Amino acid sequence: MSGAAARAAVNRSLAACQGPTTAKFLITVQIYQQPGERRCPFANVGDVPAKAVDPAEMRAAVQAVLPWLRGEADQPERPVLASAVRLSLRALEQIAPGRSVEVRVPPFAAVQCVEGPRHTRGTPPNVIETDPRTWLELATGALAWDEALDGARVTASGTRADLSHLLPVVKF
Repeated sequence: MSGAAARAAVNRSLAACQGPTTAKFLITVQIYQQPGERRCPFANVGDVPAKAVDPAEMRAAVQAVLPWLRGEADQPERPVLASAVRLSLRALEQIAPGRSVEVRVPPFAAVQCVEGPRHTRGTPPNVIETDPRTWLELATGALAWDEALDGARVTASGTRADLSHLLPVVKF
């Protein structure tokens, strides 16, 4: 498609859209949009459901780091640890869909979950942040939510920043 044709398509789409219309969403949304969908091509990317987590893949990724979590092995390689964190966070996102709480596990991932008031810009009002080891201990049930908060291993701000009823994500 030529530049002029692409601009014309964008302008037609903008004219047809109801609600917020930001061109920066166009390419991303069109990648995820299924053929035949009748929604605005400029819909918020957050409206697009995340790819479903394969439970076996997530379980295998977390199982690979269990010896480290138990203190029986050295820290796993970065890609192994990243996979376990990302897949378990995505599983949490599927267990509690929503956009009112942001869970951050730097440097690997952040997800928004839990139903409630939707957050769209700036720092969310409900934020949970922790390190990869603490997150995986919480996700596997090796560490209780209250213990993590009391030990300052998790920071949680906001009235909805409580995952105690959603954990563990996976049990071994």
